[in-house]
Amino acid sequence: MAPRLRCFCLGAFTLSLCVLARAQQVPDTAFKPAIAQPAYVEGKGPVVLLDEAHFNFHTATGRYLAFAELLRRDGYVVKSNSEKFTAATLQAGKILVIANALHESNQDNWSPPNPSAFTDAEIAAVQAWVKGGGALLLIADHLPFPGAADKLATAFGIRFNNGYASDPRSKNGPLVFKTDDQSLLSHPITKGRAAGEQVTSVATFTGSAFQIEKGGRPLMVFGKGSQSFMVRTFGEKISDETPRVAIDGWWQGATLRYGKGRVAVFGEAAMFSAQLAGAARNPMGMNAPMAAQNPQFLLNTLHWLAGLLGE
Repeated sequence: MAPRLRCFCLGAFTLSLCVLARAQQVPDTAFKPAIAQPAYVEGKGPVVLLDEAHFNFHTATGRYLAFAELLRRDGYVVKSNSEKFTAATLQAGKILVIANALHESNQDNWSPPNPSAFTDAEIAAVQAWVKGGGALLLIADHLPFPGAADKLATAFGIRFNNGYASDPRSKNGPLVFKTDDQSLLSHPITKGRAAGEQVTSVATFTGSAFQIEKGGRPLMVFGKGSQSFMVRTFGEKISDETPRVAIDGWWQGATLRYGKGRVAVFGEAAMFSAQLAGAARNPMGMNAPMAAQNPQFLLNTLHWLAGLLGE
């Protein structure tokens, strides 16, 4: 999730109090988890385009610094994309990463409405590029990001809920999806290329929920009693009167084959970041204690997108 909800204000806290914390979150530049077997020789892997053309909350030099550096150490060539999506701009990469894009109107006001971050022409370009063999990693956190990603996601049959997802297992803290309880499902991404890359738990930090109309393969599944809180104004207090949607069995991570291409989609962004939050500089993201396997999960996801792992 994005910083303003890092205090997990789904109880007595208000969303507005969480906004105050976002300026106190900085990238953890010391976070460099070991990679036992890099996928490619350094600088010789596929080009990964990290979208920075749509008022993205996560960028290669900001909140996704650890994301970009981890991929580079695995051999990928990570480039920031500052251009609108066209057939020509997308040809520059093999994998496109879109993390928490926004419409210009929501830069400073996250309350609904949350229009599409992408034009119809951009959506058509991305759709055609993936169908022809490109790979898309689409990440849309809690409100307003699912709203901003909705039209693009819908082109692939993905239906985001533009709220704040909550699973009773989280107890107002990070949610850990586990293979033991079948909230983290068996998939080439959880198996990895070898036994040493197997992932049995993944931590997330609030975020959103989604469904896929057909053909999707789930990775991370919300449990019984899960709900998405549908606030009407960003910053309002969540109470018994807050509208909510039942999301039992909805997903927070999944993959999809689309034409000759591949799509991986997640409803949470901090799980792939490494940040230091608040005055105490508490680890939040891949550097958090409960997220020890998140870095390998990210690498496995990129390996799947790059075609190094099976279906």
